[in-house]
Amino acid sequence: MHDLRRQALESHKTVSRKAKSKQSSTVSSRGNSAANSRPGSKAVSRAGSDDEGELSDETSFSVNSIDEMIAVDDSEAATEAWKLELAERIEEAIDRKRSSVMGREATLTAYIRILTSAYAEDEIRGKEMDLVTSFLKSIKAETSEKETILAMKALAMTLITSPSDAIYDAASPLLKRTISDSPSIPIKSAAIHTLGTCTYYGGASDDEILENMNFLLEIVSSDGHFISAPDEPAPVVTALEEWGFLATLIDDLSAETEDAMDAFVEQLASSDPAVQIAAGENIALLYEKSYTPPEENEVLSDSDEDVVADPDDDSATGPRLVKRYAAYRRTDQLLHTLGDLAKLNSRSLSKKDKKSIHSNFSDILNSVENPTRGPRYQNAISHETGKRYGSRMAVRIHKDGVMRIDKWWKLMRLKGLRRVLQGGFVTHYERNGVVFESLP
Repeated sequence: MHDLRRQALESHKTVSRKAKSKQSSTVSSRGNSAANSRPGSKAVSRAGSDDEGELSDETSFSVNSIDEMIAVDDSEAATEAWKLELAERIEEAIDRKRSSVMGREATLTAYIRILTSAYAEDEIRGKEMDLVTSFLKSIKAETSEKETILAMKALAMTLITSPSDAIYDAASPLLKRTISDSPSIPIKSAAIHTLGTCTYYGGASDDEILENMNFLLEIVSSDGHFISAPDEPAPVVTALEEWGFLATLIDDLSAETEDAMDAFVEQLASSDPAVQIAAGENIALLYEKSYTPPEENEVLSDSDEDVVADPDDDSATGPRLVKRYAAYRRTDQLLHTLGDLAKLNSRSLSKKDKKSIHSNFSDILNSVENPTRGPRYQNAISHETGKRYGSRMAVRIHKDGVMRIDKWWKLMRLKGLRRVLQGGFVTHYERNGVVFESLP
């Protein structure tokens, strides 16, 4: 399993047999990008002047999630008791004979809690497919909304704990069918999130990643009609979120950008703030990904309008990016729309929603204007350095480490991981190599 995890670390996902056989795929042959090259940025010593904008420690965070928190007992991971309980819960989950709905719900809840609070790859090794088979039975039966959603969470946690080439093929058809056919909006939304996790970590090929991104885009562009959830914001939000999460796997999105941007710009007019923000973040990501570092031996001219550099970098050899394609044909109109949202003053919005829209769209506007600037970029000038503060978003790792979230692709991955790992994010970031290398 160590080798399998290493494959995931090196390629951002487990490499399936299909992916290996599709070396001619348009995705795998595309050029390098900042997101996929994962520039080294391991947790560093915390700078005293960068407290503002930090996300807090392992049990709380400020990124949005529709999933409710599953309580994590920090003391549990420090003892051996969880291993014994996990063995019992695994046995209960696999052996479904004479089980009741309430009993399965209790088993799934405990299983998720343990896998969230402790890294248990050794404990579930060799049992993954038996567990997945049981979870898929609960999803297919849809006996209760709670059991179905818990089974999806258990499936995602199993996959992040112990990646497997086989899980995507086993789970994706049922998840897509559930998204399309389930009468429950919460189940549809949970299935969308689980499909994103399975696609990312379950060995999906490059073509399958793009296929699922198109599936998610249909949900967004149809306002949910595509999956029989007309004008329901929750599935649209989750589809936007998982589209952005999967987009970080793709080097070159030039062929997909036009249709995606049209759908996202249209959603900026949504009456639901969560839809607007998720669409806006994807727009920022697409602008960021339309610029890449120079290729090896690529000759650049300082007078080239497609070459940009961070205006706050004084060095002659500072980081430069090359515009590879136009992210949107009417950036001028988009900037106007984003500017209006950054200053939106509507009586129909709550104070919390209004603050969230202002904050998020100020960031998005800043990045569209200058794609070298990531989320929470501070334009204010530091009296100490004479330069702008720059991106101030970070995740505090206990008391002595900070992970900088200075790119939109990093924010997308952080949100994707936290939707699954919840309060156990730091535990997995420290101990689970797959999680760490997803967000170095």
